[in-house]
Amino acid sequence: MAKSQSVVKTTAKKGTRGNHLKAKLLSAYYGHPLKDMKLICITGSTGKLETAHFVHEILKANGDPVAILASDDEIKIGVLHKFLSDAWKAGANYVIVTTPAESLDKEVFFGLPVHIAALTNFIPSSLKSLTPDEYLKAESTLFKMSPEYVILNHDDANYRDFESFAGTRGTVTYGSDRFSNIQILSSHLYKKGVEANLSIGTTRFVVASYLTGEPIVSYMAAAAAIADSLHISPDKITEGIANYDPE
Repeated sequence: MAKSQSVVKTTAKKGTRGNHLKAKLLSAYYGHPLKDMKLICITGSTGKLETAHFVHEILKANGDPVAILASDDEIKIGVLHKFLSDAWKAGANYVIVTTPAESLDKEVFFGLPVHIAALTNFIPSSLKSLTPDEYLKAESTLFKMSPEYVILNHDDANYRDFESFAGTRGTVTYGSDRFSNIQILSSHLYKKGVEANLSIGTTRFVVASYLTGEPIVSYMAAAAAIADSLHISPDKITEGIANYDPE
């Protein structure tokens, strides 16, 4: 942990009911820590980690106490609730958690109040343990949890599978499409990083990262969309994204 300043209808399958009970018991045992923190869930077949760390650095740059639990692997229910408790004890205002489809499929996040649910992309060829249909069904469980804000990738080839997902307070899209709320105006790839020109309404700004590869442009835009939903200024978005260095 790091600290600093209507969709598809699913039926609970055998095995998830036990997690429902366990989630209720663990939340009560730890004193319902999310009553004092806002939960940001980031899912997608790729890009969860990069986006989560970008958002983490943006919140730090903004002076917000934040904790992060980021993994491409399945997150166990006990690990999740212990993390939330530790984050609350450390004084975090925000918690960022990646939500792998395998954990969503088992409803590990059952009963948690979600402030922001963000989807980076859906790339079927990158799936490991689930079929595309199983993945879509698992992802839908997160967006059934009535998140206040939903963030979607308008450029994703499978956007139509997710466009019905909506936040109770708002839905934000990002991408190069001119109808995206956070628009990628242009991008440049370098040997040692990437740069992108983004716009939020009439405001234009530049973000850059030491990470390499074209997908990073989309992950930076996803992070910017999440940050904008938190009312964080473009200058702090730029600062936070530039600060993330996995080395």
